[in-house]
Amino acid sequence: MDTLVNFKSEMFKPFLPDDSQVNPGFFGAELAFWISKKLAQKGIITSYPEYEDWGWYVEYCLDDNEYRLCCGNVESSQTEWQCFLEPYAKGFFDRNKAPIELARVLLNAVREVLEETDGIDDIKWSCR
Repeated sequence: MDTLVNFKSEMFKPFLPDDSQVNPGFFGAELAFWISKKLAQKGIITSYPEYEDWGWYVEYCLDDNEYRLCCGNVESSQTEWQCFLEPYAKGFFDRNKAPIELARVLLNAVREVLEETDGIDDIKWSCR
């Protein structure tokens, strides 16, 4: 199943300077807030965006399974972006990860949101 999407857009350029970012050259807050809102409009409820040193993510829960939809830029670019699904592990050493198949509704909604939005181009899905 394709769980990684790369695309191009001018829509998510950071509006704060580089020294205000989580780490210099790592962006994605604008994308994460936007995608969380768009998914909510489709009935897919996530958490508010949170950050890591590599970028941003929103959490998605289905029953007792948890996932992160990770969002960020590609190699310091302000126009090339990616999102990928990260199943959350329930045990030690990454054991018992949430099944990716159960997140199909989330991934399908992400696909719809990206494809129906003007200003998002060159959408390419792949396996992570």
